[in-house]
Amino acid sequence: MRIIDLRSDTVTRPTNEMRQAMAQAEVGDDVYGDDPTINKLEELAAQLFKKEAALFVPSGTFGNQLALLTHCRPGDEVILEDACHIIQHEGGGAGLIAGAQLRSIASADGMMPLSEIEARIRKVVEIHQPRTALICLENAHSNGNALPLEYMQQVYDLASQYNIPVHMDGARIFNAAEYLQVEPYKLAETVDSFMFCLSKGLCAPVGSMLVGTTEFIHKARRNRKVLGGGMRQAGILAAAGIIALEKMSQRLGQDHKNARLLGKWLKQIDGVELLNKDIQTNMLFCKINLEAPLNSEIFLSRLADCGILTNKPRNGIVRFVTHNDVREADIRRVTDSIKGILTKDFW
Repeated sequence: MRIIDLRSDTVTRPTNEMRQAMAQAEVGDDVYGDDPTINKLEELAAQLFKKEAALFVPSGTFGNQLALLTHCRPGDEVILEDACHIIQHEGGGAGLIAGAQLRSIASADGMMPLSEIEARIRKVVEIHQPRTALICLENAHSNGNALPLEYMQQVYDLASQYNIPVHMDGARIFNAAEYLQVEPYKLAETVDSFMFCLSKGLCAPVGSMLVGTTEFIHKARRNRKVLGGGMRQAGILAAAGIIALEKMSQRLGQDHKNARLLGKWLKQIDGVELLNKDIQTNMLFCKINLEAPLNSEIFLSRLADCGILTNKPRNGIVRFVTHNDVREADIRRVTDSIKGILTKDFW
């Protein structure tokens, strides 16, 4: 039975073209700066987003935490949205690595109200308060939504009034660009630095990119070394990253289409409540009514028996993520299986 893995788009496997390119990659020592394939990837990323420089890093979490370390001094404060990845899924790294204090703002859609951001900016530097060093955004957000360009510009304009840089967790920036129907570089125009992943929907096996000014990337390169992220013959990984940027970034519309189809069919099942007002990218969230003796563990076990993998529900909410390894034909099998599991005589 073919496995349908809906846990995340991090589970994507490299394509055959990527594997061949990795096997044939020209390599050097990236810490010395002489790995030609790494250099090509970094130049490609910077050019694609019309920025000055880029840096290859092991993961998205590494890229975000490296950005915080580079922007902030110990004791500085970062303003960011309460449900964003940096707060919820990076192991408290901001305090451990950068020594930064996080000041969060709750929102329903991933967009912090501008008035709330301004209220939290430390406008006077004095001994009792930390310095506001950075504002962080996430686009596409972990809730599956894409932040509009107009909102990004408004946050950037506000930050500029107080000379505060803006960093974007753009792990799924290409998904956001696909939904907004804009060139990806447009999302980078209103931030000073950003990270994006090669290893999610773009199918590369390892790696993310940190992008910004030449000065920022120069400082980040030294910090990457300090954190142990300086890799040697990393061109083997960069070869897959180049294909991810040149080819795989163009196919994300199919993942979004599959997510909308999954949402459409899930809505037709009794006991399933779709929570997305609008399925914008490749993620959807739903509540599934699990009546005793059916519980989360049994539900996941029954799905696994059907060859379907998903993460354990959090607060009763199940997330499904489509990606390159999920076919349109798989969607029917998923929905039929869920409908069957919720039917008591199925088990």
